[in-house]
Amino acid sequence: MSVARAERLVNLVLCLLSTRQYLPAERIRSLVAGYSDAPTDEAFFRMFERDKTELRDLGVPLETGRTSTFDLVDGYRIARRDYELGDIDLEPDEAAAVALAVRLWDSPELTGAAAGALLKLRAAGVDVDQGVPSVVEPKVRTTEPAFGPLLAAVQAGQAVAFDYRRPTPAELRRRTLEPWGVVSWRGRWYVVGHDRDRAAPRCFRLSRIVGEVQAFGRTGVVTRPADVDLLQFVAKSSGEPPDTSLVRLWLAKNRAAGLRRRATVVGERTIDGVEGHVVELEVFHTDSSASWIAGYGEDAVVLEPDVLRKSVHERLLAVADGSGGKS
Repeated sequence: MSVARAERLVNLVLCLLSTRQYLPAERIRSLVAGYSDAPTDEAFFRMFERDKTELRDLGVPLETGRTSTFDLVDGYRIARRDYELGDIDLEPDEAAAVALAVRLWDSPELTGAAAGALLKLRAAGVDVDQGVPSVVEPKVRTTEPAFGPLLAAVQAGQAVAFDYRRPTPAELRRRTLEPWGVVSWRGRWYVVGHDRDRAAPRCFRLSRIVGEVQAFGRTGVVTRPADVDLLQFVAKSSGEPPDTSLVRLWLAKNRAAGLRRRATVVGERTIDGVEGHVVELEVFHTDSSASWIAGYGEDAVVLEPDVLRKSVHERLLAVADGSGGKS
């Protein structure tokens, strides 16, 4: 997905999430940055239909309706209650794709656009819910130049070619790949796909790709096999099995939706007068999971294991100490 389209989708989500009204397509066209670039009405509606389909594919509950009986056309909005707590049944690979998309949106390039979108909504007189975060908080960084082009090729279903530096023996070879996905494993990024040169599935570390990644051929022709687990494939290729652990958490009632979607509720419990659920969750690498869980603040408490509980506690203390000295 191109940066321009990702930015437009973020603006569209913020626009529809931040209003209680149903906004007709023409109103959305005037409010959301990116739609004004459409040269004709027909081009806009094609673009808008693609974006609606993309959001629904990601599990975003897009509603259609009319604010009053006097409205002549249908409008669109996203109900916050459904967006935050909706029961979206995703397969593991689909959940990973959604999580990756969310992390990509949490980038500096989109922070200004997200804030500007809300300001424009308020200036236009749209009823904006003040509880919606005004910016997209940066969370994930990658300095690999190949990351963006490879991810775009995966989204487009298109083959790629690149120069790859092998460590043993030390040499540079041209590779032609049908990419299935981009994943992070033990702090490194990998692209997994069908290597046309070897006629077999392979994974390549992004830090060893030299020069530009070139996409070629028709779009939509590359699809990932349903029985391939990308993370497991990278782990197996590296000779190390994935480090998984079963953890037990307490989650405040109706909160921490991101954790709930991957967890199994095993009981109920009240902590400091707050009702919640005890859940079990399987995670890869307890150390990296600590930052993820700590991001939910007081809405998530680690019950077991003790090493993860301490790790999350240390991260929360670090955040408190870092902000305590600011005026």
